[in-house]
Amino acid sequence: MGTILDKILAEKRNDIRNLKKENEAWNLHAKYEKRSFIARLESGHELAVIAEFKRASPSKGDINILRKPEEQALYYKTFGADAISVLTDNAFFKGSFSDLTMVRNTVDLPILCKDFILDEIQIMKAKAAGANLILLIVAAMDAGRLKELYHFALQQGLEVLMEIHDEQELEIALEVGAKIIGVNNRNLKTFEVNLEVTEKLAPAIKKAGRYLISESGIKTGEDVQRVIASGANGILVGEAFMTSDNLEGLLTAMKLPLEGAVKQ
Repeated sequence: MGTILDKILAEKRNDIRNLKKENEAWNLHAKYEKRSFIARLESGHELAVIAEFKRASPSKGDINILRKPEEQALYYKTFGADAISVLTDNAFFKGSFSDLTMVRNTVDLPILCKDFILDEIQIMKAKAAGANLILLIVAAMDAGRLKELYHFALQQGLEVLMEIHDEQELEIALEVGAKIIGVNNRNLKTFEVNLEVTEKLAPAIKKAGRYLISESGIKTGEDVQRVIASGANGILVGEAFMTSDNLEGLLTAMKLPLEGAVKQ
């Protein structure tokens, strides 16, 4: 019996086949202005917040199915987000590339295409939709394929957030050359969450001089302080923002200074 990740990747291969059958002429030229998240990390004195637009997930079901992406994006920008992540997977997260484009046309922040990317066609589609960054998950493919997709994204003028879950995946990410490494505190096989994953992997990431983004399970100011103490340069938060009754207060509370954090 396969894991949740196995099921998602199997479905994603069907999506890839459908993308390759599309006849639309994607605009891969200078349709959208370049927005660099790395530049934000380089100049930042406070924690960088990637706020995520996320309708649903396999572990939680529907999270906020009625929220419009352009409205949420405006809230995120107004309340201080440094970048916006948009789930574009439909089968498991009820997202779409149209959601990403709506966000792109609403705000001027860097936008991350959050998906399970296995093929160059998905990177091309993300760029055409308006993404500035893509997510590459080390656990989703072998090291050779990961390297191919990483360099293809760079050739397309995109930045890459490379996601890891353990020491072995970190070694691969470092070997590939990833500048931004996302530590997912959620086990993609069991979907259990533990912030100790960030704390465990952070020293090696910082020693290598890479930027660290802590992902999943961050809900409170105490959680934020914990990952900052570990050395995080930024966080990616979705569910907590999508369900908050006081988004402004919560997002503002997470924009903490990096003083005292482990530096590069």
